Amino acid sequence: MFDKLTQKMTDALRFISGKSTITEKNIDDAVDAIKMALLEADVNLRVVRRFVNSTIEEAKGEKVLRSVDPGQQFIKIVHDKMASFLGDSRQDLVLKGPDTISAILMLGLQGAGKTTTSAKLALRLKNEKRRPLLVACDLVRPAAVDQLAILGNQIGVPVYREDGATDSVKVYRGALDYARQNMIDTLIIDTTGRLQIDEPMMAELSRLKEACKPDELLLVADAMTGQSAVDIAKTFDEKIGLSGVVLTKFDSDTRGGAALSLKTITGKPLKFVCVGEKPEDFEPFHPERMAGRILGMGDIVSLVEKVQTVIDQKEAQELQKKMEKENLTLEDWFEQIKSVKKMGSFQSMLEMIPGMAGQVNEDDINKAELKQQEVILSSMTRKERQNHLIIGPTRRSRIAKGSGTSVAEVSRLLKKFEKMRSMMKKMVKFNKNPQALQAMMQSGRFGR
Repeated sequence: MFDKLTQKMTDALRFISGKSTITEKNIDDAVDAIKMALLEADVNLRVVRRFVNSTIEEAKGEKVLRSVDPGQQFIKIVHDKMASFLGDSRQDLVLKGPDTISAILMLGLQGAGKTTTSAKLALRLKNEKRRPLLVACDLVRPAAVDQLAILGNQIGVPVYREDGATDSVKVYRGALDYARQNMIDTLIIDTTGRLQIDEPMMAELSRLKEACKPDELLLVADAMTGQSAVDIAKTFDEKIGLSGVVLTKFDSDTRGGAALSLKTITGKPLKFVCVGEKPEDFEPFHPERMAGRILGMGDIVSLVEKVQTVIDQKEAQELQKKMEKENLTLEDWFEQIKSVKKMGSFQSMLEMIPGMAGQVNEDDINKAELKQQEVILSSMTRKERQNHLIIGPTRRSRIAKGSGTSVAEVSRLLKKFEKMRSMMKKMVKFNKNPQALQAMMQSGRFGR
């Protein structure tokens, strides 16, 4: 995401960072480059003007020009301004306690991903120990009710539906009764949409809003539509009222105009972003972290949080002990490959590492090789993965046949595993003794 914007912003800041002295001319040149980068990213013109004017005003003050490190001071100003325009700080959902039923009204046009996003939000709330119920109130789009039911079944969240219903308010009231009887604490209401905003849709949404008095009114908008998403949010807020916005296809939005314009134009926070097609590809939006990613500073906090969701702390400690004793098995390797896949795309993880944004493209990562390794490992028995030394010629032939590969490819994987296991033991050892690592590297024996 934001590939082009990150590259241009990094270029604009590179020549001014680290300078012991900077002039107003340096600042003007950097700000001009930033302005062009924002305009090319489809950021609203009014937002760009505000950003540029406020940045210049603060950057040309005595605090920057006479500071010990004016280049870094300027970059901090740009980062803080970026975070401010993105929304200042993380905005959580405002829901009632577990003993009272909360309602979330999901709004949006057809094609924005409203139904899928409803399910993703339900899974997130379920993982936070709430008890959500998906309510099928999109009675216009064909198969919308069935789609919600399928998604609910996939994530283990109940779905309330009334087949043949024509009144969304009646469906909501039925869902409310069901929730009271089944210890549900959160209703996520998937509402009707249209290809474009029209009065009948707004009238129905107004009726539904009046009936359920929602705690949250979330607009689901497609990030790929840029300024159109901002215009849609503004109209929905004026007609219905919004408490926040969810941007879908955020992982595919290489420009970022919608995210950077929403808060300033609508005054409503961006609360969540969808970063993939899987139910778990749904993240809270952190303005200050996103500002760092846009400026090429990475987002280590989010990366650590993502890792913690798929890797158990106890398992990680046991894995480290195995690495120290060189007892790592193919079974451990197999589990790590599956854990990495749960974390999402490699590209999104690389963007969280400082300095890596825009440097490596996901196409450059050999995903086919990783997939082949997984297939070979899955063709082994558990006994073989726990003790790779028993995998002789006969077993290798069987594994190759079962995985659709060759004996040579199976042998290559085993050889690579042996080398990796030895390397990991060295890395753990050197992590405890940096001097030993330095000596090894100087001697040229590292990795042999």
